[in-house]
Amino acid sequence: MPDVTLAWPVEIRLLKDRRALQVAFDDGKTFNLPAELLRVTSPSAEVQGHSEAERKTVGGKRNVTILSVDPVGNYAVRIGFDDMHATGIYSWTFLRDLGLNADRRFQEYIDDLEAKGLDRDRPGVR
Repeated sequence: MPDVTLAWPVEIRLLKDRRALQVAFDDGKTFNLPAELLRVTSPSAEVQGHSEAERKTVGGKRNVTILSVDPVGNYAVRIGFDDMHATGIYSWTFLRDLGLNADRRFQEYIDDLEAKGLDRDRPGVR
């Protein structure tokens, strides 16, 4: 697996419909990261907890949109969503890893929703 820490973002663009964030890296890779995936994998303590046992699965985010993308130093961005979640700090490494593994991470999310009796359309947390 490529080292996700070696590339640096050269452009971050919120797409016009606010349903995806496009991140381009200096090695030529570009990822369109859906707002739903960004929201449900938020690196915030609210979602991730302080251990794997505390990690929450968040349902009902199929139609979430991004309201804001704000720099955090020179290493990350804070993304604000229309459900008022804005506590995750998305490092460049996290965004690159998410881009490289988006399909797998999204399938894990779908599987987790199903296992916990949640879905993408109805709000719920477990």
